[in-house]
Amino acid sequence: MNKTTMTAAIGLAALLAAGPAAADDVIRHKIPNSDFPIARAVEIPAGKTTVYVSGAVPPVADANAAKNTVAAYGDTKAQTIAVFQSIEKTLKDLGLGLGDVVKMQVFLVGDPAKEGKMDFAGFMEGYRQFYGTAAQPNLPARSALQVAALANPGYLVEIEVTAVRP
Repeated sequence: MNKTTMTAAIGLAALLAAGPAAADDVIRHKIPNSDFPIARAVEIPAGKTTVYVSGAVPPVADANAAKNTVAAYGDTKAQTIAVFQSIEKTLKDLGLGLGDVVKMQVFLVGDPAKEGKMDFAGFMEGYRQFYGTAAQPNLPARSALQVAALANPGYLVEIEVTAVRP
């Protein structure tokens, strides 16, 4: 291992050991009288670094399905889970985790199987596997909206996040 690689490895180990920004300094305001798994607002203290993660879309789930179709990528729930797995990997590569996410924007396309309406319930089923759990209770501020289309006709879900580096 050369000196540059060793320095990078030590730096990454230090970041991982520091734990998530979810620690004590990021303030997450809950929605009053609600158990809905998003924060009403999130406060980031001065001196913290924000990391803007580009929108993630789902990978092909069924290579035998016709290209660029919803069948190739799965329904909203399946796409949501796959997108969060992708975001989780990206964050891990950056020395962060899902608990470091403070803001999320969710873009949902109307599902042809649901008369062109977004499948918000399907999205929430996938979302709740990653947020609002005992293992990951740190909730981001979040927006979710229906859009006319995404870059691929088979995509029903795209999610972008902002995280805070501890």
